Amino acid sequence: MVEDGGPAFPHPGSSNPPIPAHGGMSLRDWFAGQALAGMAASGRTLDPRTRGDTATLAYRLADALLRVREAGKDGSVGR
Repeated sequence: MVEDGGPAFPHPGSSNPPIPAHGGMSLRDWFAGQALAGMAASGRTLDPRTRGDTATLAYRLADALLRVREAGKDGSVGR
């Protein structure tokens, strides 16, 4: 499995008004949620009997995005 990509929406916190710092959800979770939303919006049937398979697919897509993102750090992706 790939790393989780770090926080998707970290918040450094503030003093006025007081808001505690938090890391937010992981980038992997956000990517998986976006994949799932795309599947639902495309009209794909989200059958309750196969929702585990659908969730697994969403996380597999998220992992693939993270691998491509990591590979692109050296500038080799997208050329």
